[in-house]
Amino acid sequence: MKARDLTFDVLAAVDHVRRADPALGRVVDAVGAFRIELLETPNVFGALSRAIVYQQLHDKAAATIFGRVQALFPKSAGGPTARQILGAPEDKLRGAGLSRSKLLSLRDLAQHAEEGRIPTLAQVRKMEDEAIIEHLTQVRGIGRWTAQMLLIFRLGRPDVLPIDDYGIRKGFGVAFRKRDLPSPRDVEKRGDRWRPYRTVASWYLWRAADRAKAR
Repeated sequence: MKARDLTFDVLAAVDHVRRADPALGRVVDAVGAFRIELLETPNVFGALSRAIVYQQLHDKAAATIFGRVQALFPKSAGGPTARQILGAPEDKLRGAGLSRSKLLSLRDLAQHAEEGRIPTLAQVRKMEDEAIIEHLTQVRGIGRWTAQMLLIFRLGRPDVLPIDDYGIRKGFGVAFRKRDLPSPRDVEKRGDRWRPYRTVASWYLWRAADRAKAR
């Protein structure tokens, strides 16, 4: 899915962020158009599986490992199913590059899915953000950040701000010229200005961090 599939008016959201916070507006102007890419995973299990693998890894390394996991199940379109994860030998999954901790998290997620404790896409689309976070964080290895990644990159929710994310905090420091890495509380407090489009602000903070790294 592309940004056009979002349920909110992107131009209005970007304009709101720019007007609400001129300092962040300078980042918006430097970066250009909001071009978030939403995942096309067929179900919530697939999106969360990917998020677990990506935890605490750079995108390139995480993509390599996730690709290896997917390659273990070549006949499964859209990635492995919960039943496949539960049935695969541990050494096979570890051989793809999964740490033991992530393997246990994937297995627990798969168990939840098999028992019908992971909502469907149709169900989560009717749930409030905090209800989704509360529900999903019952799974081993899924904290608030992982649930927020689902909200942003699969569901396209407009008002999500992952204050604990390193890239968000780094981008915040760049945007607001902070000498030290800002605290989650710093980000949260400033983020009140960006409601109800904190997802848009988050995306620009990530881009600010990327631009600083490239320099």
